Amino acid sequence: MTLSLCVAQLNFIVGDLDGNVKKIVDAAKQAYADGARLLLTPELSICGYAAEDLFLRPAFIHACDDAVKAVAQQLAGLKGLSVVVGHPMGGDSRTRSVAVQQRHNAASVLREGQVVATYAKRELPNYQVFDERRYFTPGNGVCVFTAGEGADAVKVGLLICEDAWFEEPARLAKEAGAELLAVINASPFHVGKGYEREAMMAQRCQATGLPLVYAHLVGGQDEVVFEGHSFALNADGSVAGRAPSFKENLFVALVELAQAAIKIEARVEPERSPEADLWDALVLGVRDYIGKNGFPGALLGLSGGIDSALVLAVAVDAIGKDRVRAVMMPSPYTADISWIDARDMAARLGVRYDEISIVPEFEAFKASLAPHFVGRAEDTTEENIQARIRGTLLMALSNKFGSIVLTTGNKSEMATGYCTLYGDMAGGFAVIKDLAKTTVFKLCRWRNAHDPYGTGSAPIPERIITRPPSAELRPDQKDQDSLPPYEVLDAILERYMENDESIESIIAAGFAPADVVKVTRLIKINEYKRRQAPVGIRVTHRSFGKDWRYPITSKFRA
Repeated sequence: MTLSLCVAQLNFIVGDLDGNVKKIVDAAKQAYADGARLLLTPELSICGYAAEDLFLRPAFIHACDDAVKAVAQQLAGLKGLSVVVGHPMGGDSRTRSVAVQQRHNAASVLREGQVVATYAKRELPNYQVFDERRYFTPGNGVCVFTAGEGADAVKVGLLICEDAWFEEPARLAKEAGAELLAVINASPFHVGKGYEREAMMAQRCQATGLPLVYAHLVGGQDEVVFEGHSFALNADGSVAGRAPSFKENLFVALVELAQAAIKIEARVEPERSPEADLWDALVLGVRDYIGKNGFPGALLGLSGGIDSALVLAVAVDAIGKDRVRAVMMPSPYTADISWIDARDMAARLGVRYDEISIVPEFEAFKASLAPHFVGRAEDTTEENIQARIRGTLLMALSNKFGSIVLTTGNKSEMATGYCTLYGDMAGGFAVIKDLAKTTVFKLCRWRNAHDPYGTGSAPIPERIITRPPSAELRPDQKDQDSLPPYEVLDAILERYMENDESIESIIAAGFAPADVVKVTRLIKINEYKRRQAPVGIRVTHRSFGKDWRYPITSKFRA
């Protein structure tokens, strides 16, 4: 017995039903021509993941139903090919006050123009960025279908993503006769998640004694990224195949019966470093946000500092130098080395580079406000005015030319409010919003040592990496004038924000009480700022996005 199967690791667009149908049909025809008789597409492949409140619109569900039928009809002539497609199914009963879900996150098996089986996801995640219980109700069935024909037929147990993280769905599939588990997925990336999945699925193989194929989505969708990294495991949990990460791929695996046991053969992509995954996640997130939303290009403020340097390097890798514009906006407090390094980096990457002094506007603002500020010394008010002038200039360029403004704030700044509303926070997409400052430094060094997209080696001038960080909004300013050292701040941030540790336990771990109290207080009082920040790419297991839902008005401190 030998069955050739193909995982269609594809990049879908939410709501582009015609485009998604075409991708599935084209992949199925190519796989069939190459000998495959089973094609697996990712979770909710018909509509894209995640469609959020589009699921609540009856017209959207009806359109998805029609799209499933269209795939079946267009593949009707491919005799013996089974195609698994993910789609929403059903509806709900709603009033203005109550909604009773009757809708499922489903997958259907299509064969020769017919829907031969349909499975409803049993385990619905409702944590981190997941919100599936808002839209779906759990299924309670089992789906085992036959792929291939005659002596090459294999009984396949179908699971959807979260189902495979629990014992019961896989066990029930085996009891129903499954010889192979097929898991279709849309599981958002965070650093290390791909190998966590492999380890968990290995446990599922070992518990059931069945081999497993994991079909995963690839692409960026708003704040989340899906990295692909589909894979196949033998019954003992060993890796039999691994698809590339962060790119579309038709991943082929051969399922063979040898000595009364099923074995899988496929190519195995090498394991990757966390930095390589992180870089590709940022690049894919930027490329898809810009591309899927139709922006002609991107622009950013290039300050000569490390955050904007990293964002510029990511943007060029994502969409190419000809679609990226960097703008240096010096103030009275901008050091010479800042514009020298900004010019140097722009030249290294070959992007358009402009300098617009904000001194005239800054002086005009101060003159207008002088009668109202009599007797008051300069403070953060004047610092914020500079940031807001820059934000206004960038947004004016964006409005005039259509390019999206990429903001350059990092997670450490978002956490502590070390950023200016309507200033450096002004823009359309926050590329490094989920990167702690210490990670920014590490990733800049990684990029200087690697050129994964062929856009130029060592694009970031060394001095940008080694000089002390400064917002340059007042004379001789340094970040550490206002914040603890980033090594301390980021460690507290990880414990408190990402892992929900208490203030007492963080202090007990050896951190200075004053630092812990200061950082956690800043996190609390700056919630109102984060609510107004642009969406940004999630790369940790907890970001300031959908998986952080704290009240702005609250007296509680953990």
